[in-house]
This record gives sequence, C-alpha cells and structure tokens, in this order.
Amino acid sequence: MTQGIFNWTRRVLLASGTALTMALTLGAGDAAQAQTPPGVLIVGQIAEPKALDPAAVTAVNDFRILMNVYDGLVRYKSGTLEVEPALAESWDISEDGTTYTFHLREGVKFHDGSDFDAEAVKFNFDRMLDEDHPYHDTGPFPLAFFFSSVEDVTVIDPLTVEFTLSAPFAPFLSNLAYPTGLIVSPAAVEEYGADYGRNPSGTGPFSFAEWESNTHVILNANGDYWDGAPELETVVFRPITDANTRTAEMLAGGIDLMVEVPPVSLSEFEGDDFTVVEQAGPHVWFLILNAKEGPFADKLVRQAANYAVNKTALVENVLEGTAEVAAGPIPPAFAWAYDESLEPYAYDPDKARELLAEAGVEDPELTFYVTEGGSGMLDPVAMGTAIQADLEAVGFDVAIETYEWNTFLGEVNPGLEGKADMAEMAWMTNDPDTLPYLALRSDAWPDKGGFNSGYYSNPEVDELLETARVSTSQEERAAAYKEMQQIVQEDAPWLFVANWKQNAVTSDAVENFALEPSFFLLLKDVVKN
Repeated sequence: MTQGIFNWTRRVLLASGTALTMALTLGAGDAAQAQTPPGVLIVGQIAEPKALDPAAVTAVNDFRILMNVYDGLVRYKSGTLEVEPALAESWDISEDGTTYTFHLREGVKFHDGSDFDAEAVKFNFDRMLDEDHPYHDTGPFPLAFFFSSVEDVTVIDPLTVEFTLSAPFAPFLSNLAYPTGLIVSPAAVEEYGADYGRNPSGTGPFSFAEWESNTHVILNANGDYWDGAPELETVVFRPITDANTRTAEMLAGGIDLMVEVPPVSLSEFEGDDFTVVEQAGPHVWFLILNAKEGPFADKLVRQAANYAVNKTALVENVLEGTAEVAAGPIPPAFAWAYDESLEPYAYDPDKARELLAEAGVEDPELTFYVTEGGSGMLDPVAMGTAIQADLEAVGFDVAIETYEWNTFLGEVNPGLEGKADMAEMAWMTNDPDTLPYLALRSDAWPDKGGFNSGYYSNPEVDELLETARVSTSQEERAAAYKEMQQIVQEDAPWLFVANWKQNAVTSDAVENFALEPSFFLLLKDVVKN
C-alpha cells in the first residue's frame, strides 16, 4: 500500500470517527502488507464511477456503489431477481395492468434530512420523463427507456403515489427495483443541479461522505436506516482499473473485497486467507457489429465473423472456464425465456471464408474498439486480441483501438457510425426484456436515446419485443422472446461470445458477504473484523 493511500485512509477514518489501526510491514519480496481497520471495508472497483446519480448512469460499476446509498420503491429479494417491498410497503395493480398504486413507508428521511414522501417519488420520475420538468436538464437519463410506458405519476396523499401506464408493461416492477428506479433527494437535486451526481443523497444504509476523483468514494453508515443500521462503519470504494494491480492489492491486504477477479488470478486466492465467492446471473458478453455501414452492413459478413471466432477457446483458455459460450441475446439465467434449442455459432473458419467469398468481400478492413476494463467485461484486452487473431486468420484486417472504460462508453454509446466497425460490450440485466429492448430495437438507435450502437433493424424483432413487454402471460412472453432469439441469431447483429458466472474475493476478515444475481453489491449486513 502506498504512503498516499495510507494518508487519505487515515484522514478519512479519523474524520468519520473511526479508530485508525492500520499497520504497514514489509513482507516477502519487499511487498507492502497492510491490515485495514475493523469496521471499514475497502472495495477494489474496476473503474472510476461516472456519476452517483442513479438516473444518469448505466454501468454496473457505478450501480455497485449506488445500491448502498439509495433505495427504490421495491428491491430484489436477496439471492433472487424476485421483487419485494422497500420504500413502498405494498402496492395494488389494477385489473387491466395499467395502474400501480404504491403505499409508502412512513417516517423515512433522506440523508440530507428532507422527507421521503409521494412528492419525492413524483419528482424523481418526472425529472427523468418530462422534458419540461425544471430539473430535466440535470440529465441526460440514458435508461429512462425503462419507464417509457409511464404516462403519469400522481400524488394521492403524502404516503400514496399512483403510476398510470400507457399499456400493460410486464417488467415494470422489476425495472423499479433496478438502479434507474432508485429514489434521489429532490432537495439535493434542487441544491446542486447539474452537480448532483457528485453530491448524492438517498435513503439507503450508507450516506455519501467524499469522492476524490480516481482515488476513492467513501460512504459512512446511516445509523437511522429504516431497515436497520449497517454492521460496517465506513465503506471505501477504490477504482483500480488494472486487473493485475487490483489482484496485487488484494494479496497485499490493501483492499478487503475485490470484484471481477481475473480468471487467471483465481488460483492465487486459494487457502484460508481469502474466500472466493461465485454467483450465476444474467450476463452476455458480445461484440456490437456496425450494421449500418462498412463490411458488417452485409449479414453474410456478420455471420462470417461469428463462425471465425473460436469462442470455446476464449471461454476455456482466456476465461479459464468461468463462462459458457453464448448463443444469443438472452442469457440462459432467464430459464423461462431462454431458447434452449439455440446452438451457438460453431467455430468454422472454412465456413467463414465461404461466406466472405459469397458476399464478394476481400480482405475487409475493420476498426475494433476494445476497453481496458469495465463492468462485466471479464478480460477484454486478452479477449480482443484473441478475437482479432481469429478474424485475421479468415481474411479480415483488424485494427484495435483501446480505451479506458468511461472513455470507451463515451465512444460506443453514441453509436459506431463513422468511427468503428465493432466494439466489445457486456450487459448484466434484470429482465429478458432489458437488453434486446434497449439495444436491438429500431427505435433504440443512439439518436433516439437507446443503446443500439450498431444500428440493427428488423421489424419482426421490434414487433416481438413490443408483444412480450405488454403481455401479462409469462408463457406468451416466453414464446415471443424465443422467436426473437432465433431471428437475431440468424441476422447476427452481434458476435455472441460468452455468458459469465460473476465472482469476487474477500479477505478472511470479512463475513456475511454474498454476491447477488443482480450483480450489485449489497453491503448492509457485511461484517469487517
């Protein structure tokens, strides 16, 4: 642990009233060893957060912090993706599925001391959805799509709020439990405006204390939390973008909890000093292909790329068996919606060459965006390099451009047009609707506010996705999703690579930690000895 890290940790812990008991000794090979203080959990994150405004961010890296600062009306029950009460104690749904009435928890306050009530709920959703709202300019709100079916939010009384939907919307409650549905303090938004994302205030188990860019985000326990005070006194989130550095910090004792352990490093955490935690969840790692221009405007060329890449080798060699080969846009974790008959594209270089010849394409040049790290991105540089080699083996000419995670998102999310032919991406989702609806519909092109950065468009897919999200029958939804998966796999707007099993490692001082299928970090009940 460096002297600079020691100094800021000491300064923060003293300021928060926590006794500082950090020792620095020299171990084998002169590696610095550190013992972090009890009651203080230091988390090694994969990147710097973009903002601490839940309505304004999209990355799980950010969500892992936000889920400890805020609550939503509902939340996912521990260990599941099932919805249970949170800030709303109960709710009623009209027979036609278009009106949701929430009965709110009494006596809850935001960290800034202001009251949580129905007006605060209305403020949050109007801020996202109403362009005329006085604080709509504190966005943009890239996942407002989650609530596009909301026509109106009405305050019935201080503890009752009603949502009117334009049509039945099956994922509505699940989306409310997602971080985009977390409730921020209207008073704090009014005070800080566009700077709210650096000055957050929620109702969650931890309150915001400090954000020093590229160094740490610090949260302190909310002793008045409505669901019981946390066990921890302080949580420190440190962005450590380099996976090898993050691993070294974990081994040296500079951090207590590390998320997204590189597969090649898992063996280093065997033994009594560490606990490796794994949890399956809905994850897809893929390449976005630019279907609007360049070589991938031709479906045959997109299919050729899918045949060219040895995804089994990626999963077994680069990812050390911590993932499975992906077959389509919906992960198998959504068992009821997943099409088990879908077979992944086989590794078939000869077939890839045949398709390129049939398309009349010779030595197509590709610009390939690769990220250094990021939420659910696994081992993106090594994976990108392996993919580049496989594509070049069948005749593609691939130039890689590598970016830091937030810079990468700034390049990819606005669309690949005029910049790149393909880009790495990973999504961890809460409902089978989420990823395809936000990233494969024609109306989800970036200029329309979505994440369809490769400009794929198929009216049949659009219709099936709309059918699935308004149906109140899970059987009907499943049928629509399965048909959609067949079409999307054939059209190959993405290069489908992997479905990952998430992991984390903790020191032996950490107790009561578990990973969630949602991929979020829930730290209220964690103990640090």
